[in-house]
Amino acid sequence: MATATVVETHQFSRCGIWRVILASAAGTMIEWYDFFIFGSLAAVLSQKFYPPGNETFAYIAYLSTFAVGFVVRPFGALFFGRIGDLVGRKCAFLVTLSVMGGATALIGFLPSFRTGGWISPIILILIRALQGLAVGGEYGGAAVYVAEHVPDNKRGFYTSFIQITAMLGFFASLFVIIATQRSMSREAFNEWGWRIPFLLSIVLVSLSFYIRLRMKESPIFAAIKGAGKTSRNPLKEAFGGWSNIRQVLITLFGATAAQGVLAYSAELYSLFYLQTILKVNQQTASIVVAAALLLSVPTLILFAALSDRVGRKWMMMAACLLGIVTWFPIYRGMQRAAGNHVVSVGSTRNPVTGAITLSPMAMDPLTLQLVPAVEAPNPDIPRLVWLVFAQLFVFTMIYAPLAAYLVEAFPARIRYTSLSLPYHIGNGIFGGLLPVIGLSVCAATGNIFAGLYYPLAVCAVTLVVGSIFLRETHATRIWDEISE
Repeated sequence: MATATVVETHQFSRCGIWRVILASAAGTMIEWYDFFIFGSLAAVLSQKFYPPGNETFAYIAYLSTFAVGFVVRPFGALFFGRIGDLVGRKCAFLVTLSVMGGATALIGFLPSFRTGGWISPIILILIRALQGLAVGGEYGGAAVYVAEHVPDNKRGFYTSFIQITAMLGFFASLFVIIATQRSMSREAFNEWGWRIPFLLSIVLVSLSFYIRLRMKESPIFAAIKGAGKTSRNPLKEAFGGWSNIRQVLITLFGATAAQGVLAYSAELYSLFYLQTILKVNQQTASIVVAAALLLSVPTLILFAALSDRVGRKWMMMAACLLGIVTWFPIYRGMQRAAGNHVVSVGSTRNPVTGAITLSPMAMDPLTLQLVPAVEAPNPDIPRLVWLVFAQLFVFTMIYAPLAAYLVEAFPARIRYTSLSLPYHIGNGIFGGLLPVIGLSVCAATGNIFAGLYYPLAVCAVTLVVGSIFLRETHATRIWDEISE
């Protein structure tokens, strides 16, 4: 009877479902905007917060600082996941939103290395850690909150709107940066205009916080809490027994690890690759990735809805296989479409200052000699958009059903804690370290494609583990839990 009452009140209120989705998605998109704007401005800010005169050191140090936010995400998942399973889903992601907004705004006020010296990069690392902790608690809360409001047979479709928020947040960061750059001179943007996207977070987070404050608790969590069935120690219950640890490990190595590397190679690594290796103009590269992101949104919704009918598992495994088969041809196509004849990359040392600079080398079509690459003069933008979209198409195949799978894989009493950890290890560790690993390997080997070995190896592991151990979950009825 309790199940019927909750389902009747919440599950079939279509208007209520969309209010929940819009409120959750708006806040989550803003958090991803805050998180990704740091990476979207890498080419500019790497020269602001690290010593001048050594571009390669500054860029890799900045990417390493960027990676800090990914590395600490699992800790945020554990901390906020525990709050979400003990106190409630709503409380947890109100706190994450506040932490993220405050940390992002602080970057807008942070003095550059020229003004603050080494204190600036140190504070930047601390701020980035706060951002990582916040986003570590955000995704799990939003995914669980929406999933616990919607019908069992449409969970993939409805949770896809939470999946979209990461892509839209990245798009929003690129859009705001491009709009700000075009409103002023390049010199003005590099001097002080880069602060505007960070300061804008104050307004966006305030609006989102107000919207979320008016939301009610998840009906499933409210029901199990009212019945006294919540976990007293979510961390111990989620990770204290082998059966649950096994499920977390299968989820990590059989799904989220590959999703992480496919995500960050399609979104962030492709952007850094265009700007740093292929020497495409910064604004042009941002426009290419932003356009591809918009084109990929419908495919994500389509794959998510399809997973409600055909299942989650084999769609995710197909994405791993496609990534392994297509990534090298796609990046070779990007090289040709950039029109810069870049064939290798290495490091050069200034004999006077000792500074090491990342040096893409191009083949001169007339002399057939290697020469330092200059900015790509005439990149084929439509083709580059298509090639980045091709990566995003593969990524959406694994990402679209993932939120629904994660919710279905774990029980409600420890759901927030259990699903957040493998998701954020997969994305934060395996995916988040991809840009710095990829570009470092390219520089060390001189092979502009060497950075792809790492993500494809992870996809291969996930394909094997997931095919053998991952169970199909799309028929799971999570609403039945509240009547047990």
